[in-house]
Amino acid sequence: MLVALLIAGALVSRAGEPEAPEAAATIGGTTISSAEVDDKARMPLFQIRVQAYETRLRVLSGLIADELLKREAAARQTTAEALLRAEVQQKAAAVTPEEVQAAYENVKARFKDKPEAEVKTQIESELRQQRLAERRQAYLKELKAKAGVQVLLEPPRLAVDPGEGFARGPKDAPVTIVEFSDFQCPYCVRVAPTVKKLNELYGDRVRFVFRDMPLPMHPLAPKAAESAACAADQGKFWEMHDRLFAASGKLEVAELKAYAGELGLDRAAFDSCLDSGKNEPRWKAGKAAAEGYGISGTPAFFINGRLLPGARPFEVFAEIIDDELARAARAKPAGQK
Repeated sequence: MLVALLIAGALVSRAGEPEAPEAAATIGGTTISSAEVDDKARMPLFQIRVQAYETRLRVLSGLIADELLKREAAARQTTAEALLRAEVQQKAAAVTPEEVQAAYENVKARFKDKPEAEVKTQIESELRQQRLAERRQAYLKELKAKAGVQVLLEPPRLAVDPGEGFARGPKDAPVTIVEFSDFQCPYCVRVAPTVKKLNELYGDRVRFVFRDMPLPMHPLAPKAAESAACAADQGKFWEMHDRLFAASGKLEVAELKAYAGELGLDRAAFDSCLDSGKNEPRWKAGKAAAEGYGISGTPAFFINGRLLPGARPFEVFAEIIDDELARAARAKPAGQK
């Protein structure tokens, strides 16, 4: 009892005192605080948390799938194995000879030392496995919806400032996506149709913010970024954005000016804007922000603060967006739409 009172008294006496930073190391009279270490290691530590979350989520997904199959099999008085045969193996889309031939044409140069029949057999097997995986995923999605599955694991998030990024979608949208991108990056070009499809599908439920991050190995990207900002001065950022990604790397200054003409922009104003370099600080700010978040490659997306690097398939984006929309719906007070 006496010890407890002494501890309580000490806590009270120190309540008004500012806490000294926890020291991580001392060098003579110099202290390196844990806060400094955490600040420098913020992104590597965040990425470790993301990896840990993804590992837990994979395990959880497996457990959910096992439970759903067990329940459905019991309801239908069958086994999980028989259920999968009926709902996955028998319902997966067939692989056609035309699809095998098309795939073979794309890879035959790499396998010229192998018999054509052998390569086609391998292709057909791989396509079949892909179809089975897709059908299994679709079937599990049906079972999840039927059972009302809610994933409650909280993903790691990073507070990302949209800064001076160009945005479309309402500010109060339940999902905000911030993309750091480079108009000369082939992976950014590859993911652009996916981003467009997401915007069309989700509409006002998603706010999309584009920020520039020209990479050092892409010398044409900075001026391309400036050209998009110059187009924004005339209300056509997204039109120029789409045109630049469709340009297949043809991003010389003369070509940028030609694209402005194609889009019906005031050429004199656009050319003057582009030649002046007035929008250089904008892409530099985007690049600095990305580097501050530890981003070293493009494209990089933050979906409500959840990091998604690279040109991922549409389904990967949709899964995260759907999860965020479900979380937002659960967080609303009862009766609120």
